Amino acid sequence: MTAAPEPISPRSSRVSAARRLAKRNFRGKERLFLAEGPQAVREAAGHRAHGAATLAELFATAEAAERYADIVAAARDAGARVHLASEEVIADISTTVTPQGLVGVCRFLDTPFEDVLRARPRLVAVLAHVRDPGNAGTVLRCADAAGADAVVLTDASVDLYNPKAVRASVGSLFHLPVAVGVPVEQAVRGLRDAGVRVLAADGAGEQDLDDELDRGTMGTPTAWVFGNEAWGLPEETRALADAVVRVPIHGKAESLNLATAAAVCLYASARAQRGSGGCRSVTSG
Repeated sequence: MTAAPEPISPRSSRVSAARRLAKRNFRGKERLFLAEGPQAVREAAGHRAHGAATLAELFATAEAAERYADIVAAARDAGARVHLASEEVIADISTTVTPQGLVGVCRFLDTPFEDVLRARPRLVAVLAHVRDPGNAGTVLRCADAAGADAVVLTDASVDLYNPKAVRASVGSLFHLPVAVGVPVEQAVRGLRDAGVRVLAADGAGEQDLDDELDRGTMGTPTAWVFGNEAWGLPEETRALADAVVRVPIHGKAESLNLATAAAVCLYASARAQRGSGGCRSVTSG
């Protein structure tokens, strides 16, 4: 029989250490971040990076430990330290308004950009100047769903390990390689040298996504560069791309938000690259 998790005091140094990971400077110093909720913790428990298990520690309420016994068991199998925590402790550590009773402490898992290039990717999302963590996590989720090979966050973008970004990825952070802190010029140059066509997504783009699809140019290895939520891509970044492509607006909407436009672009490339068949349909809330 598996032993029950050990209760942890609210005054424990482990609780204090976990709480501090809500701040970027502490995450960078410790190379640790928080994953909250059953979906993220489950994915973290099954993930390994750089030769080590990603999940280092798990805090769980008694109710959550019982409800998600399989996740607690997976955490133990991964070598994570498991603590039985009160709801007050979870609320203290958590960055959400309504915690779900599970908070994991995870090791950094980003992939060197050189490794992304070495894998000869066919579909990549590059987040350049994306500052909102919720948008960054949602684009990462879209890239994962579209079957992208990697995501790149430039040095001008939000921290990958921001709790809001981790939550918005809904576990996709643990599914595909993510490179961080790459200057946009280096990202574009490296991808192009690896045989990847670089397209900048911009509402004022000279090229139309529908026309690109009709011309049959979307089936080659492609990287999409997505810009800032409010002001898009600066001219110097647009100039780096092989083409600047807009998503056509057929109705009366003024524009699309970043995550929606990213989903349209990534799925257009995925469809062109895969041809007919090979599509798995899964829809969830």
